[in-house]
Amino acid sequence: MPSLAIMSDKKEEKKMKKMKALELTTPELESKKSKKESKLKLSDSDGDESSEKKKSKKKDKKRKASESEEEAKSDVSSEMVEESESSKSEKKKSKKVKVGVEDVVVDNPNAVSKFRISDPLREQLKKKGIEALFPIQAMTFDMVLDGADLVGRARTGQGKTLAFVLPILESLINGPAKSKRKNGYGRPPSVLVLLPTRELAKQVYSDFESYGGSVGLSSCCIYGGDPYAPQEHKLKRGVDIIVGTPGRIKDHLEKGHLDLTYLQFRVLDEADEMLRMGFVEEVELILGKVEDPKKVQTLLFSATLPTWVKNIAAKFLKPDRELIDLVGNDKMKASNSVRHIALPCSRQAMSRLIPDIISCYSSAGSTIIFTETKDHASELSGLLPASRALHGDIQQSQREVTLAGFRKGKFNTLVATNVAARGLDINDVQLIIQCEPPRDVEDYIHRSGRTGRAGNSGVAVTLYESRKKATLTRIEREAGIKFEHLSAPQPDDIARAVGMEAAGKITEVCDSVVPAFLAAAKELLESSGVSAEVLLAKAIAKTAGFTEIKKRSLLTSMENFVTLHLEAGKPMYTPSFAFGILRRFLPEDKVESIQGMALTADGQGAVFDVEQSDVEHFIAAGQKNAGSVSLEVVKEMPKLQEREPMQRRFTNNRSGGNNRFGNGNGRGGRGGGFGRGGGGKRW
Repeated sequence: MPSLAIMSDKKEEKKMKKMKALELTTPELESKKSKKESKLKLSDSDGDESSEKKKSKKKDKKRKASESEEEAKSDVSSEMVEESESSKSEKKKSKKVKVGVEDVVVDNPNAVSKFRISDPLREQLKKKGIEALFPIQAMTFDMVLDGADLVGRARTGQGKTLAFVLPILESLINGPAKSKRKNGYGRPPSVLVLLPTRELAKQVYSDFESYGGSVGLSSCCIYGGDPYAPQEHKLKRGVDIIVGTPGRIKDHLEKGHLDLTYLQFRVLDEADEMLRMGFVEEVELILGKVEDPKKVQTLLFSATLPTWVKNIAAKFLKPDRELIDLVGNDKMKASNSVRHIALPCSRQAMSRLIPDIISCYSSAGSTIIFTETKDHASELSGLLPASRALHGDIQQSQREVTLAGFRKGKFNTLVATNVAARGLDINDVQLIIQCEPPRDVEDYIHRSGRTGRAGNSGVAVTLYESRKKATLTRIEREAGIKFEHLSAPQPDDIARAVGMEAAGKITEVCDSVVPAFLAAAKELLESSGVSAEVLLAKAIAKTAGFTEIKKRSLLTSMENFVTLHLEAGKPMYTPSFAFGILRRFLPEDKVESIQGMALTADGQGAVFDVEQSDVEHFIAAGQKNAGSVSLEVVKEMPKLQEREPMQRRFTNNRSGGNNRFGNGNGRGGRGGGFGRGGGGKRW
């Protein structure tokens, strides 16, 4: 019996050690565990209470006899177990965190993992930081991959390009189009994508090249302005995907360089812009070259759906085509992350005003200036420092160099026509300047949308003549915005803004050069007779390039001109009435020197510009005039009238002819347009 008791005790000790090794973490827990164990032993025993007490006493004696030895072993074991348990706990925690992140991604219905996208394409998306598809991409992916014809409508900047690039590539490598795709040298294309401009074509081509190249598909870009021979050579060797502009694609078709016999996809992107640019005939000819439309999947993407685009869809897409419309009956809206500002400006003031606008609103970021014509873009870029022009008359190679330089920050100002209004992926554009309100509201939306992208904020400034005020109102109404009507930045405001930058440059001067200039500084301080603060202010002004601050008109933004406000105690219905009042107390030569004339919205006054040197003469003459005439310098522009076209002409008895008046600067006729003789020549 004693031997059996000893054996039993040893078994119990081993059991206790094992339990301690698995569960021991702290001394407090250890005591709790032992209590629980004793309770379990009592409940599990089959013998009577006396035998259990005897066994318990024997166990206690045995434990006390080997207490020191067991404590040492237990301490070592506990430390090892604690480390092991700690590492296991950390692994469990990290695993939970990892699972949590994965859960977040999986829960996103537009997550890349939710779509039938192969690993190579997923990897490319990951490299570009894309974890989820945009709405237009997510809504159309399965439709395109499953072979449906599609009309997709979404506003600019919402990712229409990848909406067709991804499913087309997936179909060619793993989907329905894989078995029909031709291989080998001289193979005809499986995909044809048409775009309205060379810049857009190159941008879409770069996406096909990037994603398609990762899955072994080749692409080429065909557009006008590039030599025919290299394009012909690429087509002869064979490609899977062709991206191009309608004019050059048509040329290659007519010359027999392009075979559309085995075409599986044709894509018409920015369809509404093709209509506006006059590509109707070319587009219809190209789409009509496909012999059996039932064997070709056609995708049409557009920001708007004018009649021609609807007709194209009805004529060249299958009757069961899908329509994905993220715009619906809503108006085309300008971005709400953009601050929309309207500034009055004349032609003469523009080249001097724009650098000041950039200083005030660009936040040291990039600026795109939009003009209505190519000549405007070239002329203005020649007048503005550190700027480049971009328009259709510039050779394609130079346009590509210009865009690359602008993207890389080699220069911060791009002067462009509508070539840069759509689709171009240019990051960090902080400021958009439009030299006049565009006639097409959609143009305004696309231009202003070049800033404030990807959740960032931006500023869009529109310069205008008073005769274009009605256009601003129409843009507000149709684009769903509200312009901030501000006066042009005044020179002292510009000086303050530039002065802060200059002050920062001064503090960057290395301390080691200071001793060499201390003697000159002390001598200047002693001899100048002004305070150190004044001398420092002058130093900052000189550093910033300011030696004097000139006044600037609030009406036309011209330097060295001041805007005056005339009231006569009675309504003023025409600018000629205001000129008549001024002639009562001013010499004719002073009246003839007036620049611009605009009536106030309340019909009780008029505003106009005079040279800064003549301001005192005008004010003094107005004060001497007996009667109710008031003439004073404008500190804040009053709201002005939006004149109707029939009100734009009046008879100038002095000059003997009819001259356009407006918010212009013509010297030949009062308030004449923008030409010297008041002819209102368009700039």
